[in-house]
Amino acid sequence: MAGALDGMLVIAIEQAVAAPMCTLRLADGGARVIKIERTEGDTARHYDKTVHGVSAYFAWLNRGKESTVLDLKDEADLGLVRRMLAGADVFVQNLAPGAAARMGLDAQSLVREFPRLVAVDIAGYGQDTAYRDMRAYDLLVQAEAGLCSVTGLPDAPAKVGVSAADIATGMNAHALILEALIARGRSGVGQAIEVAMFDSIADWMSVPLLHWTSAGRDTARHGMSHAAIYPYAPFRCRDGEVIVAIQQPAEWRRFCSGVLGQSELAEDKRFATNPDRLTHRAELAAIIAALFSSMTCADAAALLDAHAIAWGRVSDVQGLARHKALRAMEVPVAGDTAVQMPRPPGRASLQARRPPQLGEHTEAIRAEFAKRGIEAPGVE
Repeated sequence: MAGALDGMLVIAIEQAVAAPMCTLRLADGGARVIKIERTEGDTARHYDKTVHGVSAYFAWLNRGKESTVLDLKDEADLGLVRRMLAGADVFVQNLAPGAAARMGLDAQSLVREFPRLVAVDIAGYGQDTAYRDMRAYDLLVQAEAGLCSVTGLPDAPAKVGVSAADIATGMNAHALILEALIARGRSGVGQAIEVAMFDSIADWMSVPLLHWTSAGRDTARHGMSHAAIYPYAPFRCRDGEVIVAIQQPAEWRRFCSGVLGQSELAEDKRFATNPDRLTHRAELAAIIAALFSSMTCADAAALLDAHAIAWGRVSDVQGLARHKALRAMEVPVAGDTAVQMPRPPGRASLQARRPPQLGEHTEAIRAEFAKRGIEAPGVE
């Protein structure tokens, strides 16, 4: 089945995670993505050689793309990029601060030159802020935006264990590009878009921020337990841990009467409302822990299911690999080798193509765009 973005051309000067995350989703949708790399290649190519000699990050984020190696300091190669952009629908870049603008490849400049182009600058920080020239990597942004302060144990802040700032930014860029393409379909005019990593995590931090700005209350770290809802936490059983999630008053009453066998706790002044339960978290935790410590995970799950209480097991990466809910697909990686990867959300199927070798398509792309002019398509 044809993808919704079939026939669209995406040019990307990208590296690491944030921009490749965005263009991966465009490629999954059927767009042709030409990835422009330096002689040494995308940084992510060199993180490791885990997947049959290919970096795990690169194998994940670059399937189905074309790779061309160009020297953007060379006038001829820069001219080639402009010829590519003259016929492109989307341009995405996440170069170091100021680098794209020095070459005239920033989003604002390109949309003036090519009015139908949807051009995206992915930056660490908003370019109208005092942090505009700061270099930004995932952990740095997680820390700067306060995400680490609400993650981890009470005495030990932690980063999120995957590249949360990069991934959030790439997903935001993807959504904004699709909106801009819809708008262009109506007006014939493209857009210049800036997506900052800091903004992406600041948005995710809205609830802790509102607690602080509205009530002067810091969001404490509670490890695996929810900071603002209780019980919403793991409890140890004889053979593992099960997370119990209570979000509604009716669930709390069912939990007290059916699971704990203590219906009177539902109206106990210490526990009657969620704010009460947060205040008396330790006392309630001791009551729940006493019950679950005598059960297996299967027994606890059956009891929770019987009373319509949400629960989940505390799994690990090995558990994910064999999880019954994991929808996997086969992705070619190198030569005849293939690996299993999670299927992208919302796609019933996807014919995955392998990630490109460095510069694999350089000569073909040079030949394809060598004689094209750089006149911008007219606005419809």
